[in-house]
Amino acid sequence: MSAQPQSAVLPDARPESLVLRLTPDFALPFVQLARLDRPAGWQLLLAPCWQGTALAGMALHRGPNLWHLVLFLVGAIVMRGAGCTYNDILDRRLDAGVERTRNRPLPSGRATPKAAAVFMVVLSFVGLAVLVQFNAFSIALGIASLGIVAVYPLMKRVTSWPQAVLGLAFSWGALMGWAGTFGSLALAPVLLYFSAFCWTIGYDTIYAMQDSRDDAIVGIRSTARLFAGHTRLGVGIFYAAAALLALAAILLVGGGWIALIGWGAYVAHLGWQLSRVEGADAPTALMLFRSNWRAGLLLFAGLALQGLAG
Repeated sequence: MSAQPQSAVLPDARPESLVLRLTPDFALPFVQLARLDRPAGWQLLLAPCWQGTALAGMALHRGPNLWHLVLFLVGAIVMRGAGCTYNDILDRRLDAGVERTRNRPLPSGRATPKAAAVFMVVLSFVGLAVLVQFNAFSIALGIASLGIVAVYPLMKRVTSWPQAVLGLAFSWGALMGWAGTFGSLALAPVLLYFSAFCWTIGYDTIYAMQDSRDDAIVGIRSTARLFAGHTRLGVGIFYAAAALLALAAILLVGGGWIALIGWGAYVAHLGWQLSRVEGADAPTALMLFRSNWRAGLLLFAGLALQGLAG
């Protein structure tokens, strides 16, 4: 198997990644459409799913359902892949005008829109197979999220808050994790959902900082452009709200010192990001964005260990 040519490796991927080294040339465009070479997206989609599952376990004084954690892992990977492929189909002309995205499979011509659409359908059916493993309430809840996913790629054309629409979609797992256990919802997972919503706005603003210059040229709107010059304040407001809402969710299901330590570590991580974000260049912004997977795991670990401790 030959090494991938440098021109085929996208700027926000890791060229030395195992996925890229094992991918044959013919499959590379589809790996890139699904973002399998850039795992941060599915990791951040997964984090609220695992947190919601752990919160439900904590409410029952037990650890998270391990089978559900596995299902959410598979579901996050394939549905993030389907969503990104859909996004790339709609955005292929805009992507051609942005330095970071012009070499993606569709704007570069390495994949056709028809092939991408077929690939998206296949991934969606895998996601459906995962979804039907849950209870009826969770299945209906999961299907309800598709409307948000469908409109998200269009939002950057009409509002400076596409990150908020992404937050509505990427936080859905907090509800799904709880519903998978209880077959219903309650105030605690709703608070966790809005916590993840605020967290997503913050970290996706950091991500969008990479493209602010080109976005202004092609007319793409974002909170990164909106907050320009006041990024620490803008992101900090949403990170503070995320922290407070997560704390409220924890206290509502009984609290506990282990969960609070995990929450404190999560908050400290968000604070570290804020100390680096103002005026960050593109590599720093990407590094800070990727680090949010660790932040999400810290909160999950506190909830899961608190549940195991009873």
